[in-house]
Amino acid sequence: MKSAPVISSNFLERIVDPASQFHPDYLSYRSGEITQDELVARLPHVAMLGDSACMGTYISSPWSTFWRAHTCRGRNWFLDSGSPHPGIRSVSKRLEEITPFVAVECAGIGALVDHDSERQNFFRRILGTRNFSGQITQLLRARRFPDLILISIGHNNVDWAWRCPPDELNTPELRLNQQSQQFRQNYTRELRRLLRRARTEKHRVAVVVFGLINFESYFKGREVAEHLRECDRRLYPHLDTTYKYLVSFHPAYRRNLIRLASMVNEQLRKMVEDLNHELGNAGNMQLRYSHALATADLGRAELLHPIDGWHASAEGHNVLAEAAFSALRPSLEFLGIK
Repeated sequence: MKSAPVISSNFLERIVDPASQFHPDYLSYRSGEITQDELVARLPHVAMLGDSACMGTYISSPWSTFWRAHTCRGRNWFLDSGSPHPGIRSVSKRLEEITPFVAVECAGIGALVDHDSERQNFFRRILGTRNFSGQITQLLRARRFPDLILISIGHNNVDWAWRCPPDELNTPELRLNQQSQQFRQNYTRELRRLLRRARTEKHRVAVVVFGLINFESYFKGREVAEHLRECDRRLYPHLDTTYKYLVSFHPAYRRNLIRLASMVNEQLRKMVEDLNHELGNAGNMQLRYSHALATADLGRAELLHPIDGWHASAEGHNVLAEAAFSALRPSLEFLGIK
């Protein structure tokens, strides 16, 4: 599913100010030298690639989940446009305090770091999910390539028990290593497509690769939610629905999911290090790995959604927003956004 870019609502009022770095562009617009579309194109563009951990969603009945997958945009830690939850102070809200900009949200429910030759299963097709390769393709086809690209994807790839042969459930070491290696190969191939395009751009491009969320603390919060539901069945009505989609969320498999997520994050860190060696002195481009989301403390039940106890609540999105934004300073400085 494509999502329309979201432009800072008051950008014209802000760039009227002679102190704004975009004031000369505003004068060109007022004099008719450029159109409003051309004016908007000169604002910083920020894109988010990711999965449901980047979206303000939750799992319930199949029909309701399907509906939210096609409608839940702009209610999350990255972009909060008109959210009914005033407590979410998203990355976009924080960034708007610095500069007007254009946000592009590409994340989708169930998105995987994939091989572009793989067919999506039926569930993901009806959700309209674009995997990592499809999200990269969306950016490559965009008329205006982003200045800042945030990537937080891979949480569905650490479901190691899904389709796991029974004899490997108790001895998964080989499977975990193979899965983390395959993840890195697919991620690297798609990221290279993005970087090749970035090197051809005339403007500076900063890419931030976020590690997967802190599953160790996350499951502590999940355990509290499970205990609360045992005491009161009215709480977290779709908590058990999680297991239909992520087998490894079962208590018996969580320890190895945490291990795999840690292995994946190390692969991401090494991947960024290796790619930076390959890129050399790419003056217009910056690639960084950030451990901000991987170290954010998600160990409280109130940070989980009250329906499924799986996705983030409004308060949980606020924790992720604060962590993600705190990691952006070097990228913003590189782009000249102060």
